[in-house]
Amino acid sequence: MELRDYLKREGIWYKFVDKPETIHTADAAAKAGIELKRVTKALVLLDHDKNPILGIIPGDCKLSFSKIKDAAGVKKIRLVPFEEAENYSGYLPGATPMVHHKMQMKVVLDKKLTQYESIYGGGGERTKLLELKTDDVIRLNNAIISDITE
Repeated sequence: MELRDYLKREGIWYKFVDKPETIHTADAAAKAGIELKRVTKALVLLDHDKNPILGIIPGDCKLSFSKIKDAAGVKKIRLVPFEEAENYSGYLPGATPMVHHKMQMKVVLDKKLTQYESIYGGGGERTKLLELKTDDVIRLNNAIISDITE
């Protein structure tokens, strides 16, 4: 099911923001006139049993591996190599949305993002951003809320 179809089926408010140039980083996305701290990075990680975990953090922050490991309740955690991320999320790195992934994943959202009514993330394609209500991101993912940045 396509991302847009999923959002419609779930009755979720959303807004796609077209970007003429490819989006690879939160910095590039911020050039669209959006505050960097509201543009998320969706990072695919694997725990000690190779179960995928998605860490969603503000674009102006760096992931703390020790904090996300504790928040997810796992022994070890590592970032999935760039070229393998699509195997878990279903999307190219830089396009990974905050919801609707290929594999069921535990999702941990950085608590700094909860101060915003809506946040932006990958839009399923590198030329799009997707704005979603923060509460919907949390609810659809049954996300764990925790401080997971350095």
